[in-house]
Amino acid sequence: MNWKCLTFTFALAASTAAVPAKADQLDTILENKTLRCATFADVPPFAAPDPKSREMVGFDVDLCNAIARELGVEAQIKPVSVEARVPEVKLGRVDLAVANLAYTQSRAEQIQFSDPYYLAKEMLIVPVDDPGTKKADYVGQRIASSKGSTSELSVKLNKSEPLTFQDTASAYLAVQQGKARGIVGNTMTMTKFVNESKTRGKEMRMIEEPMLFQPIGIGMAKDNPKLTAKVNEVLRKLDADGEINKIWDKWLGPDTEYKMSRTEKVVPLSELKFDPIP
Repeated sequence: MNWKCLTFTFALAASTAAVPAKADQLDTILENKTLRCATFADVPPFAAPDPKSREMVGFDVDLCNAIARELGVEAQIKPVSVEARVPEVKLGRVDLAVANLAYTQSRAEQIQFSDPYYLAKEMLIVPVDDPGTKKADYVGQRIASSKGSTSELSVKLNKSEPLTFQDTASAYLAVQQGKARGIVGNTMTMTKFVNESKTRGKEMRMIEEPMLFQPIGIGMAKDNPKLTAKVNEVLRKLDADGEINKIWDKWLGPDTEYKMSRTEKVVPLSELKFDPIP
């Protein structure tokens, strides 16, 4: 018998056994009693600084707080740029990205998505005197959007020319200044811009045909099955209890400037009929 080989085998087995299994992120959250959430830095009504208190407020902030409450921990809000949402999760700097994060194939390769909690549309708005009526009318045209967003992706998928900015406010200003023919963003933000334009600046209107349809979920690091299962469980509970609708109505509902109703329920992504975007 080769005793040297046998000794090496035992030593290798011992060293392997000594390596602790990777802890699920849920265990770390519960141990630290803190849920770190990435939200938009300044994209109302999802997340933006309150003008008076300077604290972050919005739909995504309230949703993060609700999830933290169900977990029995404190929420820690970390404002990030649009393009930083996925990297912050991948690098472990946050536990969850609760930031109007749309499901795409490329994002799903990098991070884990929760079950969607609502279905969003990317909409195009243009000046009222623009002759276009459908998205095909803007093929090859310069369209503004926030950088690294699905809004930018929808512009590219339409074969339009993207003009990107760090935030939607800057993109909107570019359209007002005539640097782009229109701007693409989520329905809520575009509705707000249209309403504001009626009393200030160049008046805008919305093209009825959506540029893109997309499920919105919460992003978290891959290979954390306990965290994924728990987040989905909490979302379903918040949905069943009416809490998500309550938060929705507060920020986006019929009594707000957006006047939108939430009719969806939290369901597995596999149950939705949609064409995943790259």
